[in-house]
Amino acid sequence: MSARATTAEAAAPRTGAPEAAAPSAASAAVPNAEATGRRVEEVLDRLAQRDDREASAAAEELVRVLMDFYGAGLARIMHLMGSATGDDGPRPALLRDELVTSLLVLHDLHPEDTATRIGRALDSVRRQHPAEIAEFDADTGTLRLRAADSGGCGCPSTSQQAQQAVEAAVSCFAPEVTSMGWEAAGERAEPALLQISRRPPTAATAS
Repeated sequence: MSARATTAEAAAPRTGAPEAAAPSAASAAVPNAEATGRRVEEVLDRLAQRDDREASAAAEELVRVLMDFYGAGLARIMHLMGSATGDDGPRPALLRDELVTSLLVLHDLHPEDTATRIGRALDSVRRQHPAEIAEFDADTGTLRLRAADSGGCGCPSTSQQAQQAVEAAVSCFAPEVTSMGWEAAGERAEPALLQISRRPPTAATAS
């Protein structure tokens, strides 16, 4: 099924559904499936009239990819809402999910700040790839990570795979992080040593 047909199907009113009342002023600006479907059809038609098959095909593919993405997100939301248990309802499960989180962040709807979501990202891969935040600059979006001791072999290939897995998780949960780096082994700052004397200095030594 083409993206054009999928859009038209999504926009078509259901048979036997009661006719909707005229939209109020408050809801007039809220997009709906019918208006959005018409708008997408108009754009695709304009591209087709330009006799640019490559551009038209690219536009239809773009619509299809976006609809697949949002469709998967909605399906995930419905699954989590139906399977969630506990006093807090489905909210914790929704906020832990990478796909749902990416949709919420994309539209600036996520209730948690960046640092909290980075923590969720690290928690999501902690069993296989333990890591922790070394430093995060919210103004520049720069994040420095530190590999936690997992008792593994420490071979370079494993470390690289672990870093890639952690960075992918952070990108999903906190896409506003602009750059990520890793502290080298042994780079962790050591506490300063305090010089403790057994007795206060005498007048002679103080001078």
